[in-house]
Amino acid sequence: MEYQEEDYLLLSGIQHFVFCRRQWALIHIEQQWEENVRTFEGRVMHENAHNADFHEKRNGVIMVRAMKVFSREMGISGECDVVEFHPAPEGITLAGQKGTYIAVPVEYKRGKPKPHNADEMQLMAQAMCLEEMLMTRIPKGYLYYGETRRRTEVLFTEELRQSVRSCFEEMHAYYSRKYTPMVKTGTYCRQCSLNNICLPELSGAQPADAYVSEMLKEELQ
Repeated sequence: MEYQEEDYLLLSGIQHFVFCRRQWALIHIEQQWEENVRTFEGRVMHENAHNADFHEKRNGVIMVRAMKVFSREMGISGECDVVEFHPAPEGITLAGQKGTYIAVPVEYKRGKPKPHNADEMQLMAQAMCLEEMLMTRIPKGYLYYGETRRRTEVLFTEELRQSVRSCFEEMHAYYSRKYTPMVKTGTYCRQCSLNNICLPELSGAQPADAYVSEMLKEELQ
């Protein structure tokens, strides 16, 4: 199956989805957003990385910023912070360049490595888009964290690839139904930029439809 362009989801949404499905739906389906310090710092870092006019060649490595990518198979589109093209005999050719290269996506994050794999999933999705566009295979990429100022290598395993495919299938199903899941509360709720909109502390309250049904039963008795 191939998706039409008008049905594409934002690639970057997978990090919201992995962190919390309700957060993703509030942002991408209900179009709600509230910035906090974390999101502001992250946005500034990405704006610095996303200088689309900047191309650099260093020690034979070509660096391309803000490269637009998409996948018809997964129905997504977005941008890579940085894609490095490393010289390699088993790589692909690039227009205007001599030799062959392997693409290596690099994603910039403001903080440090997280206990969940949302960042790895986003990077994997970028790589899968590049693979589809360039008709190649990408074995790994990197996450750069602003707090540690270090790169973390991410190996693109088949398990990680399947997890990404499954996530986007679920996201498309929610989006087509315009469905916002109920929140699953946890300590991570305090770190969420949508805490004041989501109101997770009310998640244990009785759903409105159940309340109405109960009231109707009482009236009929």
